[in-house]
Amino acid sequence: MDRIAELTHHFSQIKSAIQHAESAANRERGSVHLLAVSKTKPASDIEALFRLGQRQFGENYVQEAVNKIDSLSDLDIEWHYIGHIQSNKTKIIATAFDWVHTIDREKIASRLNEARVGKPLNILIQVNVDLAETKSGVAPGDLKRLAETIWALPNLRLRGLMSIPDPVSEEDLKRSHQTLRSLFEELKQAHPAPEIFDTLSMGMTNDLALAVTEGSTMVRIGTALFGARPPKDSL
Repeated sequence: MDRIAELTHHFSQIKSAIQHAESAANRERGSVHLLAVSKTKPASDIEALFRLGQRQFGENYVQEAVNKIDSLSDLDIEWHYIGHIQSNKTKIIATAFDWVHTIDREKIASRLNEARVGKPLNILIQVNVDLAETKSGVAPGDLKRLAETIWALPNLRLRGLMSIPDPVSEEDLKRSHQTLRSLFEELKQAHPAPEIFDTLSMGMTNDLALAVTEGSTMVRIGTALFGARPPKDSL
């Protein structure tokens, strides 16, 4: 199977899985968006999926992403930054991306706001729902304060929440997703513009259906879409 055929097959499978999950959860068709996690994958793969109708792509590594964004600048792609944010990379992230998913500190939010010019940058706050030491994210108890900081920044638009829970058991994942949804609904009530607070990013390949059942509006799929990533030391 050539690469285009392989990507077409995987894309069709993932879209079908999302539609099935929407139906099983009595969700409106099209209410869950696919974020194609394209880190370490070539621009040619991204272009192939774009031609199939995929528009939202997530990248973790700043310089790699910028190279791909530049090479595909003629395509109407919505670029999402989903990696860890270093303070010295905030200017380039604010300039190159349409969305940033991993805000967990006021300092980073302020730096992105200062660097952003033009259309506001769409923001998701990453929440450490399990308070896991190995995970990034703001603690649930500190979420409201961080959200209030972002609401006051004119060049940022807070669109929702995301999490990467510890993959322990299905019951633990369900509890984590339910916690994030509850936090989302609470914050939406307080949001000064609740109509734009519309994104709950949770769920990956292994918990796609569960995440959709629990209210996810965006699932992040990488390996199941593109295939296995190369070893990091080969990049």
